[in-house]
Amino acid sequence: VQLQASGGGSVQAGGSLRLSCAASELRVSNYNMGWFRQAPGKEREFVAAIRWNSATYYADSVKGRFTCSRNNGKNTVFLQMNMLKPEDTAVYYCAATSRVGTPDGPSDYNYWGRGTLVTVSS
Repeated sequence: VQLQASGGGSVQAGGSLRLSCAASELRVSNYNMGWFRQAPGKEREFVAAIRWNSATYYADSVKGRFTCSRNNGKNTVFLQMNMLKPEDTAVYYCAATSRVGTPDGPSDYNYWGRGTLVTVSS
Protein backbone atom coordinates (compact mmCIF):
# COMPACT_ATOMS: atom_id res chain seq x y z
CA VAL A 1 0.00 0.00 0.00
CA GLN A 2 1.28 3.43 -0.91
CA LEU A 3 -0.15 6.81 0.01
CA GLN A 4 1.46 9.76 -1.71
CA ALA A 5 0.72 13.20 -0.30
CA SER A 6 1.46 16.30 -2.33
CA GLY A 7 0.50 19.93 -2.65
CA GLY A 8 2.35 21.47 0.25
CA GLY A 9 4.14 24.78 -0.07
CA SER A 10 4.63 28.21 1.40
CA VAL A 11 1.79 30.73 1.65
CA GLN A 12 1.01 33.86 3.57
CA ALA A 13 -1.54 33.93 6.33
CA GLY A 14 -5.05 34.01 4.90
CA GLY A 15 -4.03 32.05 1.85
CA SER A 16 -5.11 28.62 0.62
CA LEU A 17 -3.57 25.32 -0.35
CA ARG A 18 -4.99 22.03 -1.51
CA LEU A 19 -3.30 18.82 -0.50
CA SER A 20 -3.77 15.59 -2.40
CA CYS A 21 -3.25 12.00 -1.33
CA ALA A 22 -3.10 9.41 -4.09
CA ALA A 23 -3.45 5.79 -3.04
CA SER A 24 -2.27 2.59 -4.65
CA GLU A 25 -3.21 -0.97 -3.69
CA LEU A 26 -5.98 0.46 -1.53
CA ARG A 27 -9.38 1.84 -2.49
CA VAL A 28 -9.92 5.13 -0.66
CA SER A 29 -13.68 4.59 -0.88
CA ASN A 30 -13.34 1.50 1.32
CA TYR A 31 -11.36 3.12 4.11
CA ASN A 32 -11.50 6.01 6.50
CA MET A 33 -8.90 8.38 5.12
CA GLY A 34 -7.36 10.80 7.58
CA TRP A 35 -5.10 13.81 7.56
CA PHE A 36 -2.66 14.49 10.37
CA ARG A 37 0.00 17.10 10.90
CA GLN A 38 3.12 17.43 12.94
CA ALA A 39 4.78 20.71 13.77
CA PRO A 40 8.42 20.87 14.93
CA GLY A 41 8.73 19.73 18.52
CA LYS A 42 5.09 18.69 18.74
CA GLU A 43 3.22 15.43 18.55
CA ARG A 44 1.37 14.35 15.48
CA GLU A 45 -2.23 15.54 15.65
CA PHE A 46 -5.45 14.77 13.86
CA VAL A 47 -6.69 17.32 11.33
CA ALA A 48 -9.55 15.84 9.32
CA ALA A 49 -10.91 12.65 7.84
CA ILE A 50 -13.39 11.35 5.31
CA ARG A 51 -15.11 8.11 6.06
CA TRP A 52 -15.88 5.31 3.64
CA ASN A 53 -19.47 6.66 3.45
CA SER A 54 -18.19 10.19 2.59
CA ALA A 55 -18.96 11.64 6.00
CA THR A 56 -16.28 14.04 7.19
CA TYR A 57 -15.08 15.15 10.60
CA TYR A 58 -12.54 17.72 11.70
CA ALA A 59 -10.39 18.89 14.54
CA ASP A 60 -11.87 21.95 16.24
CA SER A 61 -8.86 24.01 15.22
CA VAL A 62 -9.63 23.66 11.51
CA LYS A 63 -13.42 23.50 11.41
CA GLY A 64 -14.84 25.98 8.97
CA ARG A 65 -11.47 26.47 7.25
CA PHE A 66 -10.48 23.00 5.99
CA THR A 67 -12.52 20.64 3.84
CA CYS A 68 -11.82 16.98 3.20
CA SER A 69 -13.07 15.39 -0.01
CA ARG A 70 -12.52 12.40 -2.23
CA ASN A 71 -12.42 11.48 -5.92
CA ASN A 72 -13.13 7.78 -6.20
CA GLY A 73 -12.27 7.65 -9.90
CA LYS A 74 -8.80 9.01 -9.21
CA ASN A 75 -8.53 7.07 -5.95
CA THR A 76 -7.41 10.29 -4.30
CA VAL A 77 -8.43 12.29 -1.25
CA PHE A 78 -7.99 16.01 -0.84
CA LEU A 79 -7.63 18.53 1.94
CA GLN A 80 -8.64 22.03 0.94
CA MET A 81 -7.14 24.47 3.41
CA ASN A 82 -8.43 28.04 3.46
CA MET A 83 -7.76 30.99 5.74
CA LEU A 84 -4.44 29.49 6.69
CA LYS A 85 -2.76 30.64 9.86
CA PRO A 86 0.89 30.52 10.94
CA GLU A 87 -0.07 27.86 13.50
CA ASP A 88 -1.09 25.58 10.61
CA THR A 89 2.58 25.26 9.69
CA ALA A 90 3.50 21.58 9.85
CA VAL A 91 4.26 18.48 7.87
CA TYR A 92 0.94 17.04 6.75
CA TYR A 93 0.38 13.30 6.40
CA CYS A 94 -2.42 11.23 4.95
CA ALA A 95 -3.32 7.89 6.45
CA ALA A 96 -5.83 5.10 6.05
CA THR A 97 -7.68 2.89 8.49
CA SER A 98 -10.33 0.21 8.36
CA ARG A 99 -11.51 1.04 11.89
CA VAL A 100 -15.16 1.92 12.21
CA GLY A 101 -16.48 5.07 13.78
CA THR A 102 -14.48 8.28 13.75
CA PRO A 103 -10.90 7.32 14.45
CA ASP A 104 -8.76 10.34 15.23
CA GLY A 105 -5.64 9.00 16.85
CA PRO A 106 -2.42 8.18 15.01
CA SER A 107 -2.47 4.67 16.45
CA ASP A 108 -5.90 4.10 14.88
CA TYR A 109 -4.43 4.24 11.38
CA ASN A 110 -2.77 1.34 9.62
CA TYR A 111 -1.22 2.95 6.57
CA TRP A 112 0.72 6.18 6.27
CA GLY A 113 2.17 8.22 3.48
CA ARG A 114 5.15 10.50 3.45
CA GLY A 115 4.38 14.00 4.56
CA THR A 116 4.20 17.23 2.67
CA LEU A 117 5.36 20.47 4.25
CA VAL A 118 3.02 23.41 4.66
CA THR A 119 4.53 26.71 5.78
CA VAL A 120 2.33 29.69 6.58
CA SER A 121 4.02 33.03 7.14
CA SER A 122 2.50 35.98 8.96
